[in-house]
Amino acid sequence: MKSESTLWRWGKEALLFVLILFVLSTLLNFWRAPKIDETRFPKLSGQTLEGQNIDTLRKEGRPFLLHFWGTWCPVCRQEAGNIEAVARRYPVLTVAVNSGSPEEIRTWMRERRISYPVLNDPYGTLAKRFRITTYPTSLIYDAEGRLKFVETGYTTTAGLLARMKLAE
Repeated sequence: MKSESTLWRWGKEALLFVLILFVLSTLLNFWRAPKIDETRFPKLSGQTLEGQNIDTLRKEGRPFLLHFWGTWCPVCRQEAGNIEAVARRYPVLTVAVNSGSPEEIRTWMRERRISYPVLNDPYGTLAKRFRITTYPTSLIYDAEGRLKFVETGYTTTAGLLARMKLAE
């Protein structure tokens, strides 16, 4: 009986610890999220590294992920596969901020077998427009082009896909 009550106490403490971590993580994400003025998907122009016009990437009636990252960012490297998984199911545009020349970014992507659309932001101009200061940052827009979620730091594939589904 004593070992069962000890086990129950440890279980409750572990559950409380996980709950506290979740709350702190949520608060930290809220605090770090950029304060974006544009709550509708903005008009963007230009071409991806692959030569695709940016304005053709967003599909009406579908949620859209706009993801800011850098080749120099260790967390972004860890999250790249998660963004790739989302890009297989939903429209995505990623913005490589201060990440070098187009050829350097292409090499980085080829080495990691990444194929999602990338816009090079060599001077961080677009990132400044969106007030991005933390990398990676993911902006998730709903099917009507309204900003629904802002995620900073590492987000799991399941977390991103769940938010995309909620934005449908």
